[in-house]
Amino acid sequence: MKEKIVIITGANSGIGKAAALKFAEGFRVIMACRNMEISPAVQRDIIETTRNTHVDLMELDVSSFDSIRTFCTAFKSKYPRLDILIHNAAYLNHGVKEYKLSTDHIELSFATNTFGPFLMTRLLLDHLKKSPDPRILHACTTNIKSFFDPKRKIEFDNLRGELRGSRPYSTYKMYGDSKMALLMLTFKMAEEFKSMGILVNALQINRVKLSKETINKMHSFWKVFAWVQNLTNPLPLDMADNYYHICTSDEFKSVTGQLINHKREIVKPSITEKGFTQLKNIFGSSSYPSYATNAQNVEQIWRLSTTLTED
Repeated sequence: MKEKIVIITGANSGIGKAAALKFAEGFRVIMACRNMEISPAVQRDIIETTRNTHVDLMELDVSSFDSIRTFCTAFKSKYPRLDILIHNAAYLNHGVKEYKLSTDHIELSFATNTFGPFLMTRLLLDHLKKSPDPRILHACTTNIKSFFDPKRKIEFDNLRGELRGSRPYSTYKMYGDSKMALLMLTFKMAEEFKSMGILVNALQINRVKLSKETINKMHSFWKVFAWVQNLTNPLPLDMADNYYHICTSDEFKSVTGQLINHKREIVKPSITEKGFTQLKNIFGSSSYPSYATNAQNVEQIWRLSTTLTED
């Protein structure tokens, strides 16, 4: 057990799979995956490619609090500590028009992308504290740039389906909202865990090549747009390299509570979000919406996360 131990959620496809391959070059890798039909083949492929037999596959549905608790109990009984926790799994179901709830009666995007990671981190804190260099990484998204619009707000009043009969549903809005919430939790966790020596950062995922399955779920116009973008989009491996660098390098050994872009630069909150500067913010990669640092917003998502995940 001298090797470092890393948990990667959603490690059976896309960036998660690429990250598992990268970390398996020298880490004990725990693939935390929901789909146990396709995951064993991915696990075997990673083991054969890296010749690392210490690649463990454990079932986890991040949208389910029961599944998270079962996973964490099993992990803690099997491993003495945790060095790196990467919240990579996410829910964005292209083309879905209906409001979907998790088994805990929470909007599915928020259950998977926000509250699930929050609970999982809380349950694994003791094991993270046993590491000499514990790091947590949240996979964020450029979709949070929608909050450069001053009218954009998280629908705190509708996260349990309270208004699903009267308010239109957009899977893309809920995805962006849930990732903004995760970013705010990143900042708050970094403050709360600093005394424990646990680093918490977020990576803003830039465009990557999409799978055929993902593109086929889109509407006709967006399908064409996605295929065109795929011609120049980088492979998931490039972003997986960023996962690895942020979680292992000395460069980020003292960095916490930050959003990092695909160039490995620390992103700063925007100073102004009007006129030309707003356009610069939207098309650039050096700033994020000030909504994320609003103390009232941060405290609201922290309190809600704590309340919803209490036993």
